[in-house]
Amino acid sequence: MKKIINSILIMAGLAVAMPAVTYAQVSVGVGIGIRADIAPPEIPVYVQPECPADGYLWTPGYWAYDDADGYYWVPGAWVAPPEVGVLWTPPYWGFDGGFYGFHAGYWGPHVGFYGGINYGCGYGGEGYYGGMWSGGRFRYNTAVSHVNVNIVHNTYVNNNFYRNNNRYAFNGRGGVTARPGREEQIAARDHHINATRNQLALQHNSARNQAQFAKNNHGRPAVASMRRATDRLPAQSRVANRANNNAAKQTRVARNQQGTAARQNRSAGPQRTAARQTNRAAVQQRTAGRQANQAARQQRTTAARAPRQQNQAVRAQRQQQRAASQSLRAENQQARPAARQQQRPQQQRPQQQRPQQQQRPQQQRPQQQQRPQNRPNEKR
Repeated sequence: MKKIINSILIMAGLAVAMPAVTYAQVSVGVGIGIRADIAPPEIPVYVQPECPADGYLWTPGYWAYDDADGYYWVPGAWVAPPEVGVLWTPPYWGFDGGFYGFHAGYWGPHVGFYGGINYGCGYGGEGYYGGMWSGGRFRYNTAVSHVNVNIVHNTYVNNNFYRNNNRYAFNGRGGVTARPGREEQIAARDHHINATRNQLALQHNSARNQAQFAKNNHGRPAVASMRRATDRLPAQSRVANRANNNAAKQTRVARNQQGTAARQNRSAGPQRTAARQTNRAAVQQRTAGRQANQAARQQRTTAARAPRQQNQAVRAQRQQQRAASQSLRAENQQARPAARQQQRPQQQRPQQQRPQQQQRPQQQRPQQQQRPQNRPNEKR
């Protein structure tokens, strides 16, 4: 938290040391002491408390940033100015160059540029309409400022002021696109005064209150405004802080335990390495055994299939032989009719000659038959 306060003091010192600041010098990226990668939440809506005493000026609440826990809300509060005749220019966030830069607030004779942010309660985005200095006394505009007119009599009513309805908390792409006007540029050249000690103390106390952080309140801080900057935070916030501190302690203890376990793991590293190597060797052995079993199974399978394959081959040969014999039979059957047809004309030719051959022996047969009639007698 000291880092944040030191950054604010540096920014305020830069504002005092550069009286001839132009718009380019107040833009994001020049003299930025705090940077964030994410945009701040929207400005919450809250009720302004009553002014505690004559001469106090209202300083609106704003989002500050912590490197560890992120954005937290600094409540708006009534503050005694450092001297007569000065007004408060609120801080604001500006986006440029891929990050969000914080511009610290300051006191001066005129209200300068505060990013066009609508902080409410007289800070509508341009100037201040909650009151003005007159004759060494501050006059309050009761149309904006919550003042008890029975106690504070230097008041007036003016409803003609700039109104900005957006709730963006930063200036730049995605937020407010306002630019400083002529009066605000003149105010940048005025003599500036740092934030008062009470203002810095309020920011410091807000940073210690976990209920004020956006990660816990989701943009709705537990304390959005206070009557005085010196007032303490409510007791409930302190109880919540204690609970958060206890949780933080438990987190640290858990981290320490994790660190111890990690160290023990490092010391047990060689043993784990040896165990891993043993496991890998066992896995390799199991893999080799599985491969050997698979090879044996394949051999048994091939050995069992060999007779079957031989039988199948024999069957196939027999089938081929049968098919060949069947084909021969079919060819023979087809060839017989053709052969018969070829033989028939050869048999018809001698049939035509038979009559001539038969006629001749018919004439001679009687002579030949007569001869053997006597032969049997001769034999006897």
